[in-house]
Amino acid sequence: MIKVLRALVLPVAAACAIAASAQNPIKVGEFASLTGKEAAFGQSSHKGTLLAIEELNATGGALGRPFELITEDNQSKQGESATIAKKLISRDKIVALLGEVASGRSLEAAPIAQNARIPMISPSSTNPKVTEMGSYVFRVCFIDPLQGRLLAKFARSTLKAQRVALLTSVSSPYSVGLAKYFKEPFVEGGGEIIIEQKYSENDKDFKAQLTAIKPTKPDAVFVPGYYTEAALICKQARDLGIDVPIFGGDGWEAPQLIEIGGTAVEGTYYTTHYSPESTSAAVQKFVKDFRAKFAGETPDAMSALGYDSAMVLADAIKRAGTTDGPKVRDALAATKNYSGITGSITIDRQRNATKSAVVVTVKDGKFKFVETIAP
Repeated sequence: MIKVLRALVLPVAAACAIAASAQNPIKVGEFASLTGKEAAFGQSSHKGTLLAIEELNATGGALGRPFELITEDNQSKQGESATIAKKLISRDKIVALLGEVASGRSLEAAPIAQNARIPMISPSSTNPKVTEMGSYVFRVCFIDPLQGRLLAKFARSTLKAQRVALLTSVSSPYSVGLAKYFKEPFVEGGGEIIIEQKYSENDKDFKAQLTAIKPTKPDAVFVPGYYTEAALICKQARDLGIDVPIFGGDGWEAPQLIEIGGTAVEGTYYTTHYSPESTSAAVQKFVKDFRAKFAGETPDAMSALGYDSAMVLADAIKRAGTTDGPKVRDALAATKNYSGITGSITIDRQRNATKSAVVVTVKDGKFKFVETIAP
């Protein structure tokens, strides 16, 4: 069963200014994992998107019309996203589609958006195949080939790791891709992958893989997966006496990493898209506004990317001067140096955003900024 949430955010101060056109809002669809296994991702991204829509409507929306966000929950399940995309396009008559966080679910919806000539922007799907699905598919995050190279650079330069063990989820396109894009530059740079082990999504027991890894005495263990499995892997690795650094990618970005992993994730590292500790005035305003709206909650990278995806779309609609799909697509493709919360966004010829990455560690039960790695 698909759950739907509609949000037409109209602060009182702006309601009168756009009341005359309120009957004809700009409908934007969003599909997200609001429940299920990756709910932390979907909820964070959705909150950032909601904040963006609220801010846009507070200043008059776009083209003299308010934005209406129609959000549907794919429940973190395979197959749901394509059904949702079809419904949003055919029944709700959306002009653009925002989503998804997970690459696998973005890949389900992308062909639907492409065939309907509806622009789609993923906040944080990093698998290169997502935008390869067609000319109407965009993203505001970096992609896995870039993230993999940055992680290889971090492993060699910061961790001083020469021999790395690799533990990959074979059922996740994100994990398989990131493992590949880390391995190639790491080995080319003189590093060695001394052992590769595999698991599947929803696995709970990783002792067999970790027992195989331990005697190889790696300098570090790379786990390119999502936060639930990453946290359990860290716990079981520490229980087995594996005390070397464990690191991953942006799939680790969720408070649940610490909630599930506890002290076992202390001293682990992962790459992500932004840090709320940034001294940027724009970031600090975003953090302040987000906390005010969501009961003191600190926005993570998924929230920031959700916010940026909605803002980049609105900017393109304003520049296009219309909500016509092909014209909005062209405006999105022409986006250059857009000042986003996650950095300066320029859309390249493959409709990807090339950006720096932030490295975060867990210290004293909290996420702490380590460094920024430039491409």
